Parts: sequence; C-alpha cells; structure tokens
Amino acid sequence: MLKFLGWVLFYRYRLAVETDVQNDAIPFVPDLCQLGYDMRPLLWVECGECSVGKLHKLAVKCPEAELWVIKGSPGEVQTLLRGMAKEELRRDRYSLLALDPEVFEELVSLCRERNQFHLHRADFEERHLQFEFNELWFDTTFEVYRF
Repeated sequence: MLKFLGWVLFYRYRLAVETDVQNDAIPFVPDLCQLGYDMRPLLWVECGECSVGKLHKLAVKCPEAELWVIKGSPGEVQTLLRGMAKEELRRDRYSLLALDPEVFEELVSLCRERNQFHLHRADFEERHLQFEFNELWFDTTFEVYRF
C-alpha cells in the first residue's frame, strides 16, 4: 500500500517501481524511482522499512536525486529521524512523508486483488489528500519532514 500511495503522490514521467538502476555503484533497488535520460536517478523513494545506512549511501551515490521515505505513521518517521540524527547523516538532503496511521491501516484492510482508485486531490503544500478507494471516500492529511 505504501508503494501504491507513493506512486500516486510522486507520479511523474518515467516513474518506475522496483527498477534496476543499471549502475554497479548503486547496489540497491528502489521502491520507486525516476531515472533521467542519462540513467541517473532523479527521484528515489523508499517505502516502509529503510535503514539509516542505506539512506547515507543513497545520498552519496545519488547526488542529484530527490530522496524520499514514506512511512505509515508520524511515529515511524520520528524513529527514523532520531536514527538519522544519531548517525549524523547529511542535513537538508532527505524528505520524509508520514501518512495518517488510522487511514493507512484502513486502506491496508480494504486492499483486494483488484481495486478501484480515483484521485481527486493531492496537495503537498497543504498536506492534503482526497481520493476514492474501493468505493469509499478518503479525505486525509499527511506530514512532511525535512532532514
């Protein structure tokens, strides 16, 4: 569900799910990634579990990429932020997005083999998301953090 919501929120031309970045120096497979025409990552999104060590390596190996992490709750983001601060990762390099945990859990419980989705609004400035999922209306917010 995190990858799906990430796809919806970060959709752009050439966005791919779990793609091979075709670079031996980058030993990771991104959950979501947009590659430029030169095959360098422009956007790298990790959904769910992601180690602090991996984030540090991504900042070094993908210097031009926007680096995002999506978590299912603000508490999960806070835990990751504490780990990033403890390990002294580069500042002003990462963005983290926290979903409303109740809404996220409901979406997970509603997910089926085949689903219906219609996006009405996704606004990063107002941190607001409105959509229909399997014929149910969702009007929710999310939080964005910078590190």
